[in-house]
Amino acid sequence: MILVGVDGSDSSLRAAAYAGGLARRQHALLAVVYVQPVPAAGAALGAPVAETTDEIAEDLVAQIRDAAERLKGIFEVRWEFHTFRGDPYSGLVKAADELKADAVVVGASEQAGHRIVGSVALRLVKAGRWPVTVVP
Repeated sequence: MILVGVDGSDSSLRAAAYAGGLARRQHALLAVVYVQPVPAAGAALGAPVAETTDEIAEDLVAQIRDAAERLKGIFEVRWEFHTFRGDPYSGLVKAADELKADAVVVGASEQAGHRIVGSVALRLVKAGRWPVTVVP
C-alpha cells in the first residue's frame, strides 16, 4: 500500500499524481491522507477552523474522484481517502503505521522556513521507517 499526504497545495497534488502512477504500476492500493490541523486554543476563538478543514477534506475527495473518473478505463487505481487529525508530521506517521504503508509519498514543502527548521518530508525521511519519496 502506498500512502500519499495531500493538503491541497500544488506540490501535494503532484505527489498524489506520482503516487497514483506508482500504485497503478505496482498494482497497489493508494491511500490518500489529509491531516486536519488541530487548532491551538487561541486560534479557535472566533475562527471556525474545524469547518474549514472539513471543507478542505471534502474538496480533496471531490478532486480525487473527478480525476479517477476521467482516467477510468485508461488507468485503474484502487484508492481510499483517510483523514487524520494533528500536525502534518505526526498525522502522517500515525496514518502510515495504522494503514501499514509500504511507502510514503509527499510533496516538497513550499515554505521558506522549512529549509531551516526541517520540512515534514525531511522529518519522514529521517524517521527511516518507510521508503519516502519527495515530489517537487
